[in-house]
Amino acid sequence: MRLYTPHPPQHTDWPTSAQVETRVVPWPRLWTHLRLAAELRQHPPDRLFVPAHVLPLYCPVPAVVTVHDLGYKHYPAAHRSFDRWYLDWTTRRHTRVAQHILADSQATKQDLIDFYRADPQRISVVYLGRDESLTRVADPLIIERTKAKYGVDGDYLLYLGTLHPRKNLVRLIEAFQLARPQLPPTLKLVIAGQKGWLYDEIFARAQSLGLTGHILFPGYVDDADKPALLSGARAYIFPSLYEGFGLPVLEAMTCQTPVLTSRVSSLPEVAGDAALLIDPHSSDDIAAGLVRLVGDAALRHRLVEQGLKQIEKFSWDKAAKQILEILAKC
Repeated sequence: MRLYTPHPPQHTDWPTSAQVETRVVPWPRLWTHLRLAAELRQHPPDRLFVPAHVLPLYCPVPAVVTVHDLGYKHYPAAHRSFDRWYLDWTTRRHTRVAQHILADSQATKQDLIDFYRADPQRISVVYLGRDESLTRVADPLIIERTKAKYGVDGDYLLYLGTLHPRKNLVRLIEAFQLARPQLPPTLKLVIAGQKGWLYDEIFARAQSLGLTGHILFPGYVDDADKPALLSGARAYIFPSLYEGFGLPVLEAMTCQTPVLTSRVSSLPEVAGDAALLIDPHSSDDIAAGLVRLVGDAALRHRLVEQGLKQIEKFSWDKAAKQILEILAKC
C-alpha cells in the first residue's frame, strides 16, 4: 500500500507498517490535479483510492472515489459560487470516469442517482466509523469543571457543532422558546461550536426573542472537552436540515447522552431507533420533541441503551474491510 501526501506526516498515528510506503510529493497548489497526476503517470499503482472528493484530472489507473455528501445541491446558498460549480463539476465527472464510488450513506447514494443519474451498481455505501477513543465522562467534578470553563451552569440541552444555516439553529432557538413554558425554568440551551458562515441571524434571533441568559453561546470547544460537555447534557439536540452522515449523533450516543435529531437525509440511518426523530422544518415539531425528551426519563433511558447498541454498527475496521473488498474487485 502506498500513501500519497503533499507534506511529511505529522501525526503520531501515521501507519508505519512495512506493508505501507509513504510517498511525500510536495507541491504548492492544485496538488491533486498536477503533482499527484504526475506521480501516477511516473509510478502508476494498481488502483487509486481517494477518500476525499476529487480525482486527479489525469488518472491512468482504475480509481475509487468517495462522495461524502451533496449538500451544495440541497442548500446552494450555503456555498460560494465557485465552490458550488467545482463540486458539481467534479461529482458529475466522478459518475462518468471512476471505476467505483463510495457513499457515506444510502441518502448520499440516492442523491447521486437522483442528481447525476449515476449507475447504482457502481456505488457502494460504506458507513464511517466512530471515534472509539471517545468515552463517557462519569466524574461529576470533571463535568462541572468543564462546564465552568465554558460558562455553563445548571442543567442544559446541548448543540455542539459548526454554526451555519444548514444546522437549523434559528429554528431550534424558536422551538426552545415555544417549549419553555413546559420545560424546567432553569433549563438552558447551549449552542456551542465555532462560527461557520451566515451565523449573525442565529445570535439576532436569540436576542429578539428575549432569550439572553437562557441560551448560551460558549464558542469553540476544545476536542478534549467535548466528552465532558456531552456527558453532562440532559440531551444532545441536532436538528440539521441535511447531513451526508452525521458523526455528532454517534459521539453523543457514545457519551450516553440521549439524542434528538432530524428525520431527513442520512440522520435516520445513523440514529436508527436510538434517537427521537423530528421534522427539522417545523419549529412546533422540534418544540414538541424537546418537551417530550426532557419530560420523559424512561424515554431518555431507553434511547441511551439503544444508543450503546447502535454505535456498535459503526467502526473504522468494518469500513476498512469493506473498502479493501471493493478495491480487490476493481
